[in-house]
Amino acid sequence: MAKNKGMEHKAVNQSRKKVALVAGAQCIIGRNLISYLETLDEWEIVGLSRREGVNTNKISYISVDLLNEADTEAKLNHLTGITHIFYAAYQDKPSWAELVAPNLAMLVNVVNGIEKASPCLQHISLMQGYKVYGAHLGPFKSPARESDAGHMPPEFNVDQQQFLEQRQIGKSWNWSAIRPAVVGGVALGNPMNLAVAIAVYATLSKQLGLPLRFPGKPGAYDKLLEFTDAGLLAKATVWAATTPQCANQAFNINYGDIFRWSEMWPKIARYFELETAPPLPMSLNVIMADKEEMWRKIIEQNNLASHTYQEVSSWAFADFVFSWDYDMLADGSKARRFGFHEYVETEQMFYSLFDELRVQKVIP
Repeated sequence: MAKNKGMEHKAVNQSRKKVALVAGAQCIIGRNLISYLETLDEWEIVGLSRREGVNTNKISYISVDLLNEADTEAKLNHLTGITHIFYAAYQDKPSWAELVAPNLAMLVNVVNGIEKASPCLQHISLMQGYKVYGAHLGPFKSPARESDAGHMPPEFNVDQQQFLEQRQIGKSWNWSAIRPAVVGGVALGNPMNLAVAIAVYATLSKQLGLPLRFPGKPGAYDKLLEFTDAGLLAKATVWAATTPQCANQAFNINYGDIFRWSEMWPKIARYFELETAPPLPMSLNVIMADKEEMWRKIIEQNNLASHTYQEVSSWAFADFVFSWDYDMLADGSKARRFGFHEYVETEQMFYSLFDELRVQKVIP
């Protein structure tokens, strides 16, 4: 009898085990998601990326080209126990239209591979953003809500969600779509990392004895916007993926503490012990192109970690964010109504990220 009880207990434990497949494991979102999942006893993790990762007793990494259907299927065919797909992979391209085909293909290849391999699949989480609302195109209805009407394509985020909606019909798994604001986190070598770009910009300004000038469009300095901390986003993503009432729903994930650069920029300058001066519109992608040698000197002078200039430069993305001369807001109340109440203050988020970059000896 005791033996039967023990076997029953083991079966219960096994049934509670969750296995996450994180696509885009080396990006800001993927790294923070993995870090959070590692703190949860019931999860095992498989990370997918082009670059290798360091395996532990809780996580194994697979290097795979998700654009290659055959390679993806071959690399995933042994993953028979995957219960949750967390999809945060991204392929950058020069134009909005060019983004659609590769980013849709990667998602399709992952879903095809895991559906064939794992009968345990319960949920697919899709990472999106405010582009669903047309935020990247120009002034849009804000605060944007999950129920807002769509906009004229192309937009790969929309195509990806439509694929999941159609694929899910008649299946035992469900999906969720997570829509953060600009994500704040520490992940070097990532093309969309505003916090690192600001920190490096400030460091270079200090090296040159210059004040910290806001480099964006004139109208962007006073517009309202918001951020999403990568750690908080990880918690929200797992919450939506494991809460039954969130099935087949989209959620904006943000703080609600909106700000203006005109208020935040002087605070950031003070953190780096810099003065400010009136904003001066300039393309960082252009003006920072010749600063690689200066960055190497900063590394030598301050005994910093030997990251390449390219690894710490996200100038094109910074230019994109600093060009928003219109409000960039979404309504995050739906997630709170469904039960997610985590919160991070934006100002403190910046300070924490800058502190972490110093701890990691990325900046002096």
